Amino acid sequence: MNAFEDLSPDALRDGRADAMDDAVAAALAAHPLDGVETEYPHYQGVVEGPEAPPRPAEKHPVFYGCFDWHSAVHSHWALVRALRLVPDHPDETAIETSIDERLTPENVASEVAYLDENPAFEEPYGWSWLLRLAAELRLWDDPPAEAWGEALGPLEDRVRRGVRESFLDVDRPQRVGTHGNTAFALAGVLDYARVVGDGDLESETEATARRLYADDTAAVVGAEPVGWDFVSPALTEADLMRRVLDPDAFAAWLDEFPPGLTGPPHDALLAPVDVEPEEGDGAAMHLIGLNVSRAWCLAGLADALAGREGAAADRLRAPLDDAARRHAEAGAADVLTDDYAGSHWLSSFALYLLTRNAGGIAPGAA
Repeated sequence: MNAFEDLSPDALRDGRADAMDDAVAAALAAHPLDGVETEYPHYQGVVEGPEAPPRPAEKHPVFYGCFDWHSAVHSHWALVRALRLVPDHPDETAIETSIDERLTPENVASEVAYLDENPAFEEPYGWSWLLRLAAELRLWDDPPAEAWGEALGPLEDRVRRGVRESFLDVDRPQRVGTHGNTAFALAGVLDYARVVGDGDLESETEATARRLYADDTAAVVGAEPVGWDFVSPALTEADLMRRVLDPDAFAAWLDEFPPGLTGPPHDALLAPVDVEPEEGDGAAMHLIGLNVSRAWCLAGLADALAGREGAAADRLRAPLDDAARRHAEAGAADVLTDDYAGSHWLSSFALYLLTRNAGGIAPGAA
């Protein structure tokens, strides 16, 4: 057991940073702090010839750790967010030293050059996390954040430009439970736009979400989860649309998507996934993450219905709230595993759940 596992389902569901004492903060920072400096094992991608491929740190001098680029990015997000939300964080010095060593203008220039040469790299999942990291730095009024934000700026600009040029005009959404999920990425872009006050990007992202999802009804959820899912396609879409639609319109939309959410077969979304992880079982690690991400979606949907009048809100709010607690409890049991198949990324999901109401996540329209 660790301090995070000892948190109550209510504390996890409520998503407030005041539940994060020093012991919890240290537990959540341990794996990201180690992972961002762990170059191997690493997912290298395609090897195009017999010559040795460049080391991850040569290609990505900032985000080379945590097995893959996107996990390194959101591990940095987790560390920065922890420093912002926990005054006198027990690992403050170690975190600042670690980030200072990598997040330099020279290293960021190499990251930008790689993206220029490989313009679809990490689109859209890694891009959305990069923008979340940039947003977190804007939220934290502190000298390290200012320096890191300035250093990260060229990569932030490059990703924001890529989002506008190639992502927001997507013809149809990817309704998957893994990295290609369109709704997950749109939520990250929208949250970023609202934090930094980019009204044009906010409007463009909202328009894309409405174009892709506003008319959706009768979602097919019987296949969830599939193998390596770590997000729910249906709940992630709903979590996006609660950011986009006004509360009454959202309640009406949710009542039709999926219809009969509290009855079979759609009520399968309300039950946590049973996971029996074994060492190195990446699929099981994804399912642990699925319980955690479902928890934050369900809690957010319940919150969006709070204070709404009407049969749909009355019928859905309590079951969603209860399901959020059950998913949070199920996820917390295994989310801080020491197995690197999960430890290189799951702490970020745990922190997202625990602090989702501490700014930067689903902020209101500017």
